[in-house]
Amino acid sequence: MLDDRKAHVLQALVEEYIRTGEPVSSQVILERSALDVSSATIRNEVARLESYGFVAQPHTSSGRIPTHQGYRYYVDHCSPARLRSATHDRIRLFFADVHSEVSRLLKETSGLVADITHLPAVVIGPQAEVDRIHAVHLVRLGASAVLVVTIAETGQVAQHVVTLGFEPTDEQIDEAERVLERVYAGRDLDEANGDQRLKSGDLPDLVRRIIDPVHHEIQRVEEGAAPQLFIGGTSQLAGLWADLAIVHHMLDLLDRDSDLQAILGESTEGTSVRIGEEIGDTLDLAVVSTSFGSRRSGRVGVIGPMRMDYRRTIRVVEEIGENLEESFGAER
Repeated sequence: MLDDRKAHVLQALVEEYIRTGEPVSSQVILERSALDVSSATIRNEVARLESYGFVAQPHTSSGRIPTHQGYRYYVDHCSPARLRSATHDRIRLFFADVHSEVSRLLKETSGLVADITHLPAVVIGPQAEVDRIHAVHLVRLGASAVLVVTIAETGQVAQHVVTLGFEPTDEQIDEAERVLERVYAGRDLDEANGDQRLKSGDLPDLVRRIIDPVHHEIQRVEEGAAPQLFIGGTSQLAGLWADLAIVHHMLDLLDRDSDLQAILGESTEGTSVRIGEEIGDTLDLAVVSTSFGSRRSGRVGVIGPMRMDYRRTIRVVEEIGENLEESFGAER
C-alpha cells in the first residue's frame, strides 16, 4: 500500500498519461496533483514509484509512464467517474425506448457501448437456465423435412431443420405442432421432457414419427446452445494502437468467441478489470467488463489499450450492465 502522497503522484501520472499518451514529467505531476510540495519532492516520489515497479522511464531524460503494476494499483484504488448527464440520459433513453427481441437488443447494446467509450465492445448473452419456451411452430420444407421454430419466453428465436424420412400431410404436421405446443408452452426443457403426452399411445403413428425427432432436436439444440455474442466498434481498432501487429492480433481475437468469453472473465460475477499479463497476453491490452442476467452469466465489456480512461469506462460498463439486468429481469 502506498502512502497518500505517493498515491496522489501515481494517480496524477496515470491520468495525465491516459490523457496525452506522452511520458509525464515531474513538473506536470506537480501541477496535476495539486500537492503543496517542491519539484524535488515529486522527483523523489517518482523515483520511489519507479523502484517499486509502478512507473518506468522509456528514454533517458524523458518523463515516466505507468507500468502494468502502476495501472493495476490505480484501478484498484480509483472510484468510477460520474458520467456527464448527456451520457447518462443517452443510456437511460436507449433502454427506456428499446423493445427489441433479445438478439437485437444485445447487438444494439454492443454498438451503444462502443460509441460511448470509443473502444471495441463485446456483449455476451446470459446462459439460458433451461429456458422456458413460449411457442413451437412447424413449417413444411420440401417433401420430408420441417423447419422447427422455437420462441423462448425471453424472446429468443431458434430455428432448426428436421428430416422425417417420410412425407407427412399438412394435417399430421398441424396435429404434431398442437401436441408440441401443449407440451412445451410455458415450460422448461426438463418439464417438457417428462410430459406423458409425448408417450401417449393415442397418438397416430405418423404423428408420433413427427413429434419424436422434433422433440429430440429441440432438446439437443436448446441444451447445447452457446451464448449469443455480439461485437461493436471494430472500425476503431486502427486508431487505438499504432502497432499494426496488435491490430491484427485484435482482429484475430475478435473472431474467436471462446477466447473472447475467457478474457472477459466468463466465470466472474460483478465488475472485472484485467490488464496486460493478467489476460494471459504480453501485448498492450486491457479489458473492463461486468456481469448481468440469469445467474449473472451474461457479460458486457470493452477491450482496449492499457492507456484507457478506466474511471469513465468502468462507470459506463456498469451502468449499461445495470440496465441490461433490468431489461432481462423484466423479460423473465
